[in-house]
Amino acid sequence: MAKKKRVLSGMRPTGRLHLGHLVGALSNWVRLQESYNCLFMIADWHALMSEYEYYENLNEYIVDNVIDWLACGISPDESIIFLQSEVQEHLDLYLLFSILTPMGWLERCPTYKEQLQNLKRRSIQTHAFIGYPVLQAADILIYEAELVPVGEDQLPHLELAREIVRRANYYFGVNLPEPQPILTEVPRLPGLDGRKMSKSYGNVINISEDPDEIKRKVAKMITDPARIRKTDPGHPDVCSVFMYHKVFSKDEVNQIRKDCQAGKIGCVECKKRLADAIINVLTPIQEKRRELEKNKDVVRDIIRRGNNQAREIAGRVWRKIREKVWG
Repeated sequence: MAKKKRVLSGMRPTGRLHLGHLVGALSNWVRLQESYNCLFMIADWHALMSEYEYYENLNEYIVDNVIDWLACGISPDESIIFLQSEVQEHLDLYLLFSILTPMGWLERCPTYKEQLQNLKRRSIQTHAFIGYPVLQAADILIYEAELVPVGEDQLPHLELAREIVRRANYYFGVNLPEPQPILTEVPRLPGLDGRKMSKSYGNVINISEDPDEIKRKVAKMITDPARIRKTDPGHPDVCSVFMYHKVFSKDEVNQIRKDCQAGKIGCVECKKRLADAIINVLTPIQEKRRELEKNKDVVRDIIRRGNNQAREIAGRVWRKIREKVWG
């Protein structure tokens, strides 16, 4: 039997997880752990790089995020769940990679430019923030992960990691693998107001959201701007509500499209159906979540066990690298 390939992915614990995290990452993680050896990282160093001014709730979010992971189906028996800062070797390899990485590579990174533009009021022009792709490369290679699940917009990050690896292999002969992407078809959920989904905009539905609050938020969603009366033909492809239906109402989405286009269903009714569909998806997750919230020590034990498993792998890899570089 062929050995399962190793996959690494992670999330920054900067707040409560929302529907974008569920459909964009967690649902995919659950599928990946069936076919690969997966490491799922709580990326707290990455969180500090951009959120160091607002770090007070970091420990709370670490546990809260893992509760969501477990409730959504991530299994500590099938995957390793660990805290980035508890594995020292991430920073060891980060420093080694930093020595080799030209500044021009980092300055050209599209996400860095985008963040500088979007976060003008934040003090993110720091040594660590411009170097975060180097830490990402170290995160992947300290486990010799062969595959990384990414959307197409993240491919430049992974290519940068491969360039760093090639440079390390050339100068030090460390023979690290060049990680390849697992391209994921990520549903692009807009925020409830049609803008980019972001907790800073207050336009998200959290995985832990109360059903009544879900109904209230969905009722305020922006719909087809060209539709004035209930009987007017709708244009579902320009409606944020219909984008959500495509994800959460898969069995009914074709009928909803037809009824909308024919003016048989109004926006109010459409939103009610969407709220019910979201609640239906979240109910079993939230039931598991409530049980886990009663046993946070169990969750912390899962993280501690994952930390030990991650350290064992990272330690072996780092020892091989040290032997090549320092002899």
